[in-house]
Amino acid sequence: MAEPSRSSARVIAVANQKGGVGKTTTAINLATAMAATKKTVLIIDLDPQGNASTGLGIDRSARDVNSYHVMLGEAALADAVIATSIPGLSVVPSGVDLSGAEIELVEFERREHRLKESLAGSLAAYDYVLIDCPPSLNLLTLNALVAANAVMVPLQCEFFALEGVSHLIKTIERVRQAFNPGLELQGIILTMFDKRNNLSDQVAADVREYFGDKVYKTVIPRNVRVSEAPSHGKPVLLYDMKCLGSEAYINLASEVLKRERELLRA
Repeated sequence: MAEPSRSSARVIAVANQKGGVGKTTTAINLATAMAATKKTVLIIDLDPQGNASTGLGIDRSARDVNSYHVMLGEAALADAVIATSIPGLSVVPSGVDLSGAEIELVEFERREHRLKESLAGSLAAYDYVLIDCPPSLNLLTLNALVAANAVMVPLQCEFFALEGVSHLIKTIERVRQAFNPGLELQGIILTMFDKRNNLSDQVAADVREYFGDKVYKTVIPRNVRVSEAPSHGKPVLLYDMKCLGSEAYINLASEVLKRERELLRA
């Protein structure tokens, strides 16, 4: 059965205000797995640290035009897009200028809508756009949430996980009420799962009890190959396609795309 068509890309913000939860790793590997299914995918690196750009092998010397210039209206989206070595996957890299963008944006009218307005009319070439957000609920993340159709939340299997994500869910609700009524929670991804640790099982059970079917069935395990891949400028699916981490991201992509098809038909 053919998948229903859409006139523009689905924009998904990958967000969690807590650092070290596998947010960027999820963004680049999920995008890679989606591209492997013949989807055309764009990652927008909205984190001043630029880890998504680095993890996709984009040299810092190639980031002269980046997400900072797009957000501030100094460059068109197309001028900032860089094709990666992965067919069907491109990236708008981050640059050091982005760290000062929040201060500069304060003086702009409709500062929460800068990214959305920059993307308007420029996404017809893509099936999906994944926005890798910074690890904080700042103005950059707010711009991503206003621009997005949905939010994907990577959640580390640790003690304080639920407390952190509940704060993010409240923020999503506030954004929905004030700026973006169509924003939805696409799903929660359990990351860094350690099957040897009873705490991981307990956190996973608690998250599933609280959020129900919003939590993906696929769990991303702790995996050395996943941790090594960024230092080689590659998604783990290229670095070691047969490792457990790669298999998990392939399964996650399948689950995400199935959920997207269901949302599109609804």
